[in-house]
Amino acid sequence: MALVVNEQQLNDIESVLQNDIIDLGVSCVVLIDMAGNILASRDNGSKKHDIYSLAALAAGNFGAVSAMAKIIGEDEFSLLFHKGKSENIHFSKIMTEFLLVTIFSNEVSLGFLRLKVAEAVSRITEIFSANGSP
Repeated sequence: MALVVNEQQLNDIESVLQNDIIDLGVSCVVLIDMAGNILASRDNGSKKHDIYSLAALAAGNFGAVSAMAKIIGEDEFSLLFHKGKSENIHFSKIMTEFLLVTIFSNEVSLGFLRLKVAEAVSRITEIFSANGSP
């Protein structure tokens, strides 16, 4: 079944990404489907990441980690985090179809980011549910 996302849903999602994630001090956030297609993205304007390559690699990475989860007896890992020297990346699954990819510096608290991402995931899920999508 193909997902249909309407313009109002996209506007609402972009608002959530901006107000709930980017305004925390995050450098970039991208909502993708599990095939690596970008649905929405926002950045703070300070860095320009290649979000198309990032989306494709994030989907592949999440798929590989999901396969590892099954090998050890888990259904899935719904959240992933990679720490770098100056920037970090956080992946959070939304329903079964989507992945929220967040890039942030070490100046942003991981715990606070996880809390705000969880709230954003809940709001995005509500946006899809309220309009009859997945």
